[in-house]
Amino acid sequence: MEKNDRELLPELLPFWGKLKEPEKKQIFDHTILNTYQNGQKIHGGYEDCTGVIAVKSGRLRVYLLSEEGKEVTLFRLLDQDVCLLSASCIMRNISFDIYVDAEGPTELFVVNAAVYDKLAKENPAVGNFMTELISMRFSEAMWVMEQILFMKLDKRLAMFLLEEANLENGDTITLTHEQIAGHLGSAREVISRMLKYFSNEEILSVSRKGIKILDRKRLTEFV
Repeated sequence: MEKNDRELLPELLPFWGKLKEPEKKQIFDHTILNTYQNGQKIHGGYEDCTGVIAVKSGRLRVYLLSEEGKEVTLFRLLDQDVCLLSASCIMRNISFDIYVDAEGPTELFVVNAAVYDKLAKENPAVGNFMTELISMRFSEAMWVMEQILFMKLDKRLAMFLLEEANLENGDTITLTHEQIAGHLGSAREVISRMLKYFSNEEILSVSRKGIKILDRKRLTEFV
């Protein structure tokens, strides 16, 4: 890693100040900086042990994928976020598949899973961070499951469109209907019908160029 990257990595790991110098050296020696393009797969399921990832820049999508090919987004990772689920080989009690894709150009620090696991067992600060982060991510995943099970689709879609618009810093969303369906764990046809309803109500404008929010106030009323 370049000097600037070696200075940034400690800022992404809250336990850095509690590491001994040899432990810091282990992380530096076993961390690489990778670049990914839009749509590129970063982590491909339980048997894939990518390592602990920290986002230098860009955005990631973390999702589940069924045997039938149905997807549902669990959460996104943004600048300076850290994810341990991509190091599934060091979490013995996790036996389901998590997938991680890049959403746009992304730079990631990838810490070797075995090295991180060793440090977590030897240094309580590393182990505590691991526990807290996994707990937070599973809380986010459970919130998504609650939405799927108990929340009407119009509300879920409205929430998603508002969130996506905020991520894009504007009112235009360039995702396809199929991509939105993948995020929400629904079918493309169902999403298309719901978007058409919002369009007929003049809340959205839907075209081949994307989806534009015309009336944020009314869309927010569905949330």
